[in-house]
Amino acid sequence: MGVFDDLVGQDQAVAVLSRAARAGGEVVGGGRGAGMTHAWLFTGPPGSGREEAARAFAAALLCPDGGCGHCDQCHQVMIGSHPDLESVRPQGLSYGVKQTRELILRAAGSPTQGRWRVILFEDADRATESAQNAVLKAIEEPPPRTVWLLCSPAPDDMMITIRSRCRVVTLTTPRTAAVAHVLATRDSVPVPMAEFAARAAQGHISRARALALDEGARGRRESVLAIPRALSGVGECISAAERLVKAAEEEAAVATAALNENETSELRKIYGEGSTGKGLNRGLVRGGAGALKELEDRQKSRATRIKRDSLDAALLELVSYYRDVLAMQFGAGVELANDDLRFDLDQLARASTPEETLRRIDAIMLCRERLDANVNPQIAVEALMLSLRRP
Repeated sequence: MGVFDDLVGQDQAVAVLSRAARAGGEVVGGGRGAGMTHAWLFTGPPGSGREEAARAFAAALLCPDGGCGHCDQCHQVMIGSHPDLESVRPQGLSYGVKQTRELILRAAGSPTQGRWRVILFEDADRATESAQNAVLKAIEEPPPRTVWLLCSPAPDDMMITIRSRCRVVTLTTPRTAAVAHVLATRDSVPVPMAEFAARAAQGHISRARALALDEGARGRRESVLAIPRALSGVGECISAAERLVKAAEEEAAVATAALNENETSELRKIYGEGSTGKGLNRGLVRGGAGALKELEDRQKSRATRIKRDSLDAALLELVSYYRDVLAMQFGAGVELANDDLRFDLDQLARASTPEETLRRIDAIMLCRERLDANVNPQIAVEALMLSLRRP
């Protein structure tokens, strides 16, 4: 099985990347084969697999056989341990210029094993303006053996000067049938569950896998999609907002607790906590106070990001719910993401107008914008719930 085999429904992108990988394997001296370039921008909606595509391309570039999928080189790339791959994913709300300059210095090194030094920058859209300017300078005059792979949801999320210097690979949302087939054949998910998960996830592969394999994920989806039925009064709206925000906070706490503890423990060891010798422990720990404070700030930023991502996922679930209501109101013959809730959808479709449904969808999108602008989550979600309230 090759490294591109897991890219569900991305045949056009796979063809482009495969040709480029072959061209990258034909380099002579300091040149690049036809179809190969030094900077790539992978874009696509959530769940389309842009990071997976970039990592598969990195494996194809570093593999002697163009991405066979079973050699040591491919395996090392896929688990992130290849010495010629620098993989970066912003953990916090943004990625600063200091971190970017350190990344650029590492990118300037020569390959140790393969033909290329590959920089895989996931969520590159989280880079600050100053950080993107630094990336721009790096890709304007890259070392001859360095390849940058940037990932962002849309080309417009990156500076136009960066976009103009990258070859853009656009990924699309896979079809429900393709996602269901993958779940059934590769994850041994029963066909009915695979079809439900693929439909509910709307082509988001990792989300579909979670819904198919994790009962907790299905429970969280049910809780979110029960909200529209419960919004009958102001009190219910405030309670629903509180539950949604609290659930996001709990998810962030669970996701970061063990990681934070390990990071803090490792840093304290580096600065000598627990070392023996007169005056050694005290002096080194004091010297590490600044590093500990910086780590705590990064951990807080990471927790905030996870909380926002959790809230955003819940809001997108609500968008899918009202989108299905709108489809029923117009009699559109489209697949319903939440077909398992058809009775509830039909009730709301009959009890409201398409204009009201569109207004509710707009309110959800406005809430997402407010959260992205750092508005207090409780206030933003409360305002949303009041907007969704049924008369």
